[in-house]
Amino acid sequence: MVEKIKHFVDEFINPALAMHDGRLTVQSLDNEGILYVTLSGGCQGCASVKATLQGQVAAYLTEEFPEVVGIVDLTEHDNAENPYYRK
Repeated sequence: MVEKIKHFVDEFINPALAMHDGRLTVQSLDNEGILYVTLSGGCQGCASVKATLQGQVAAYLTEEFPEVVGIVDLTEHDNAENPYYRK
């Protein structure tokens, strides 16, 4: 299942994030349906990352994969080098 999610992210989500020099990487999916991800590039440390992840990204992923019931961001946002929108 996690490979299908990774493929979907690469095909449909990352191209949109790339417009802001961002990228989403799927780390794992646990047995309860929690998807663990990291963000990089312009998404790391971006002031809009929570809205992007919990809004658009979560909506797309949970619609395509009903097994996904939540998303946890493991990104160390304080270490961002070039966020798209600064806090």
